[in-house]
Amino acid sequence: MPLAPNDVRPFAALDDVDRAILTELAADGRLPNNALAERVGVAASTCLTRTRALRECGAIRGFHAEVDPAAVGLPLQALVSVRLTAHERAAVDAFRARSVRLPGVVSVFHVAGAEDYVLHVRAASGDALRDFVLDHLAVDPAVQHTQTSLIFEQVRGTG
Repeated sequence: MPLAPNDVRPFAALDDVDRAILTELAADGRLPNNALAERVGVAASTCLTRTRALRECGAIRGFHAEVDPAAVGLPLQALVSVRLTAHERAAVDAFRARSVRLPGVVSVFHVAGAEDYVLHVRAASGDALRDFVLDHLAVDPAVQHTQTSLIFEQVRGTG
């Protein structure tokens, strides 16, 4: 059963083998179980059981393909910082729920500081990005202010 975002997960119980599995899968989520087992030094059956357990406890959230945004017609990326007008839990939760469903939104980050959220957005063009901000954020009564920063290059880290 998936855990709610604020639930405490039993990650302290993970051992060195579990952490090795997570490290290898973070580097290559398509790694076959037998190769994964070999890399972490356990039997394939043990590796499969542990990987399933890691998914069930929420340590593995999912497996994703990293697709070049230009290949799907969305070559422009931006980080849109959003400051909300109100900070009651209901207003914050409602904005988060709406924002993840907006077209072009890749990720939503609830952050500390002057802004409340940062949205990672992909768009087909500068005009499409402007329209996204005007049509979905500027008209939202929960949004007090936005600031858009274009992403020139994205490189995935190893962390």
